[in-house]
Amino acid sequence: MSDDSLIQIIGIRGIPIVREGDDLAKLICEAAERQGTPLMDGDILVVSHIVVSRAEGRVVDLRDVEPSPFARAVAKLYGKEPELVEVVLREAKSIVRMGDGHIITETRHGIICANSGVDKSNVPGEHCVALLPEDPDASARRLRRRIKELTGRDVAVIISDTYGRPLREGEVNLAIGVAGIAPIRDRRGEKDLFGYVLRVKRTAIADELASAAELVIGQADEAIPAAIIRGYKYPKSETATARELIRERHKDLFI
Repeated sequence: MSDDSLIQIIGIRGIPIVREGDDLAKLICEAAERQGTPLMDGDILVVSHIVVSRAEGRVVDLRDVEPSPFARAVAKLYGKEPELVEVVLREAKSIVRMGDGHIITETRHGIICANSGVDKSNVPGEHCVALLPEDPDASARRLRRRIKELTGRDVAVIISDTYGRPLREGEVNLAIGVAGIAPIRDRRGEKDLFGYVLRVKRTAIADELASAAELVIGQADEAIPAAIIRGYKYPKSETATARELIRERHKDLFI
């Protein structure tokens, strides 16, 4: 087996509970070092958005939220907490769908998802929820830059979150922020096994890498909020953003 066909996914254990103001990059680097898998040049670091949001203070205590009349009406209709609905509405750019107990919104980042990405899982405090990072691409750039300062290593960073998909059951991890990596590998113009020239092949590699990392990160294991993907030769970019993965509304067949 050649090196080009071998890709490793390494969960980073031992990262302590992340709190506002923590140096997340340092915590990740130290944990990776302790377990004998220090970050290396060319690695891809996938980090759950929850720990990024907690480090950046993007956590809301619902006891401090005053729901609007509209939030109260929606909450009553769908059997939800009015305070939670208020936070969801505040984080939304628009409401895409409401029905069957679900609130599907478009976030200010342009992401179509349930509850504006507001998440209760893996957030300390019974009444607390985590919001998406204010700017996930900027968060990824800060992590990448700080890792370079701490280790001298050049890595790509992907910030991930879990979402459902149209017409598919189950959820997968997707990329909501990237740094140092082009999120889409354009295969157009390449030839397949039989010489056919590919005309529409564009692979969302950042999403694929985020989903692969979830196999070791998981949703319930607080000790593994990040993973290293090693051995994948990704297209590098200093300017690409995760917004490139968002399809324009007029091209979407599901909305």
